[in-house]
Amino acid sequence: MNKRRTGDDLESWELVAFGRSLTRASDNTIKAYLTDVSLFAEWVSRQSIESPADIRKETVRQYVAFLATTRTAKRSIARKMAALRRYFGWLVRTERCEVDPTTGVKTPSDQGRLPKVLTNEQLNTLLTPREDSPPWREARDVAVIEMLYGSGLRVSELCAMEVDSVDVKRGAVTVLGKGAKERRVPVGEPAMVALKAWAALRGEVVGDRDETALFVNSRGGRLGTRDVRRILDERASSPTHPHALRHTFATHLLDNGADLRAVQELLGHSDVATTQRYTHVSKERLKAAYEVSHPRA
Repeated sequence: MNKRRTGDDLESWELVAFGRSLTRASDNTIKAYLTDVSLFAEWVSRQSIESPADIRKETVRQYVAFLATTRTAKRSIARKMAALRRYFGWLVRTERCEVDPTTGVKTPSDQGRLPKVLTNEQLNTLLTPREDSPPWREARDVAVIEMLYGSGLRVSELCAMEVDSVDVKRGAVTVLGKGAKERRVPVGEPAMVALKAWAALRGEVVGDRDETALFVNSRGGRLGTRDVRRILDERASSPTHPHALRHTFATHLLDNGADLRAVQELLGHSDVATTQRYTHVSKERLKAAYEVSHPRA
């Protein structure tokens, strides 16, 4: 029976130092990287390999094959490999290792599921007024949906917004993205109208509380990501997710000719390759429109 490795067993892997080197990564990303490297270290220990300096390219290839045989999702394998590349790249840069064993190792091809893009009907359903909802709740929910779709915010960014994050005069909001990177995002007229409507009623919920969050729950505290998911669940005609609104925002921009780099900036992606995924969605939509509309399709 294999025992899980302890912190002492992993001392030679210097994971604490590696984690500290990830200064631009979010807490969730750092946690995921450390977990993935730890699991790899545990796996190679079964082959009597105790130090990262002893890892060879063939070992990494065997690990990828092992993950594939255990039916690990291709996307998860790619994520684990990204963590290992980051880790061994750090070892080489800091002269802890001479060679990066992940160089040239390929992961199983995975196009991944294309991001779900909401239809106009689905968007309209989300924004349809609910007669059974108190005015403050209706104003808040509409503002939340308009911001997720109209500005392409991550749900975590939306929940972290403060009252003073909104610049009404310039029609923009300031949000704190991944890696604590701040960016300014434009707000369209429908979203700004919704924000003003919510701001006028926000005091009814907050009361005398010293709460700086822009969006609050029924108790007057900061709105959480689960609260946002619940809002969508209650209003959607079919199951959806806050990130689907972000997908839709990006895809609609590209559908209408927006520059890829501009969309990258709006989404707060550090790597344009992440944004390029949406171009595949747009191409699929274009192909579908062609097949439906062109007489010789």
